[in-house]
Amino acid sequence: MFSMFCAVVLAAAATPAPAPASGLHVLKSLAVPGDGGWDYLTADADARRLYVSHSDHVAVVDLDSEKVVGEVKNTQGVHGIAVAPDLKRGFVSAGRANTVTIFDLGTLATIAEVKTGQNPDAILYEPATHRVFAFNGRSGDATVIEGASGTVAGTVALGGKPEFAVTDGAGRIYVNIEDKSELVALDAKTMAVKSRWPLAPCEEPTGLAFDVAHHRLFSVCGNGLMAVVDAESGRVVTTLPIGQNVDGAAFDAEKGLAFASNGEGTLTVVREESPDRFQVVANVPTQRGARTIALDAKTHRLFLPTAQFGPPPSPSAQTPRPRPPLVPGSFVVLVVGE
Repeated sequence: MFSMFCAVVLAAAATPAPAPASGLHVLKSLAVPGDGGWDYLTADADARRLYVSHSDHVAVVDLDSEKVVGEVKNTQGVHGIAVAPDLKRGFVSAGRANTVTIFDLGTLATIAEVKTGQNPDAILYEPATHRVFAFNGRSGDATVIEGASGTVAGTVALGGKPEFAVTDGAGRIYVNIEDKSELVALDAKTMAVKSRWPLAPCEEPTGLAFDVAHHRLFSVCGNGLMAVVDAESGRVVTTLPIGQNVDGAAFDAEKGLAFASNGEGTLTVVREESPDRFQVVANVPTQRGARTIALDAKTHRLFLPTAQFGPPPSPSAQTPRPRPPLVPGSFVVLVVGE
């Protein structure tokens, strides 16, 4: 996942053709204090908390009051957040520090910091083994941490740059490999790669979502496609058009909807009509830069962080493609619902 610690220049590519309205739209924007970039966010529907990565800390938002109620401090270059309710612990990947911060879910206080590979990005808690997997983008591997003790159980070589990951909750993990356009299946107990599947014609996969009941994975890709993959065989069932600059995906099991959050300023909505039939039903306008996503499974609302951008500086020999700066005080989390 390319980080929002610096804003990106979004490609001027066409959004997929309009589709029938889904009823979804931006309901409101939640102002979150502080400046700096962002990456993933995680919704804990049962505990009613939203964890939002924000430069050097994690902002914690109450999902019912929609107010910031705390923060996890000193997580330099934070990318992702995983929660383990059974252990009463949370885990944050701090990309600049090459560490995972373990924190108490109740007090938000730091318990420990664990060394990882280079630039830990996506992070996942696997409940069957009680292990945490930190996917290291620069070293192309995953650091495996025992959730209860914080000790490192091992390192898994992935053969490429890992992006987002999901689990079936029973010991199998799936992770996108961005630079190889592959999807890798891991055994959480043995820490071994079990399968490696090509995603063609999907290229540069980033966000990943999972319909566990129907064994369908949703990889969203940099070339404007969503690949629907059979989680048992690795077969690409179909591909669908999505927006540009995608970095996140989500799946609402109750409604049978998959989502792609596109940094160009759209949210592509895909309906699962059957495990082998899918249709784009909407491209919801959001806001430029809103490229990651989290779903509150209780309310079916979606959350997308973004900010306003200023004009880019003039190109130079050192920076031929300068990125536009973030406007101070403009960071928000969009709330999308019906």
